[in-house]
Amino acid sequence: MDTINLEIRRAERNFWAILATIAISLLICATAKGQTPEQWKTLKSDINLFVANDLGRNGYYDQKPIAELMGEMAEEVGPEAIIATGDVHHFDGVASTQDPLWMTNYELIYTHPELMISWLPVLGNHEYRGNTQAVLDYSKVSRRWQIEGRYYTKVFADEEAGSSLRIVFIDTTPLIDSYRTNNRYPDAGKQDIEAQLQWLDNTLQKAKEDWVVVVGHHPMYAETKKDIAEQKDIQRRLLPIFKKNGNVAMYVCGHIHNFQHIRKPSDTTDYVVNTAGSLSRKVKETDGTQFCSPATGFSVISASKQKLQLHMIDKEGKEIHCISKEK
Repeated sequence: MDTINLEIRRAERNFWAILATIAISLLICATAKGQTPEQWKTLKSDINLFVANDLGRNGYYDQKPIAELMGEMAEEVGPEAIIATGDVHHFDGVASTQDPLWMTNYELIYTHPELMISWLPVLGNHEYRGNTQAVLDYSKVSRRWQIEGRYYTKVFADEEAGSSLRIVFIDTTPLIDSYRTNNRYPDAGKQDIEAQLQWLDNTLQKAKEDWVVVVGHHPMYAETKKDIAEQKDIQRRLLPIFKKNGNVAMYVCGHIHNFQHIRKPSDTTDYVVNTAGSLSRKVKETDGTQFCSPATGFSVISASKQKLQLHMIDKEGKEIHCISKEK
């Protein structure tokens, strides 16, 4: 009888141990799955924007789930616009404003009501493989697709709070020599580099907003297997203008398909690579890396008069890194 009772007690202990293990596992899974809508609300500030890029996979990989997540988060954060930092269309851009890829890469993917807001794109290298004028002209077809030119600027302001944020959109593909001489990118060599750089310098000189963020497709700095000459060309052409004006809080780009946050000594600009919204790549640290991750997802920019933040969000809706700057 004592032996039977001992076995029963052992079985009970094992049962509760197994139950505890299951409970802990469920808790871990629930935590890993993402933040709650209540937590998403804490990201909200006076001015709120989403950043998404490297999207065009016809809904495959993580594109459609991330699009749905963006809509769900938009219900809580209330972004004023979505910044699309290039490569909305893989692989060879679009042929015209009636190309079916507009439907399969964009219109039928980002369908949530809260995503029916202004989309503010820049051209990526994949757009340059096709008809870049069609990307500009699509603004005449879709009310939410609002690209004002190959480079342009927009100011967001909360008059009641007295806060303001200027986004400067630039066209980086023509700034890289290898694209200008490659027939695969037919429109790149036709662009006037000096005209864009002069416009950028003038725009930054005149910027009086609380915060200035420059967005383009290609990185200034990043860990990547891509040709380092791309970064060297961007640095050679953009860094002197950034340093001359000294007011660029962040430079935000895509192209590399992972999250990266890089800071350089004696440089007041934070360099941000926003990950792909569909298919990401592995990443490792490089000189100046503050954070990096191969997660797919998107980012949220939030700004008040005293604080600018960029929140990196993975495909589960979890904030995995925050860049914060204060006055």
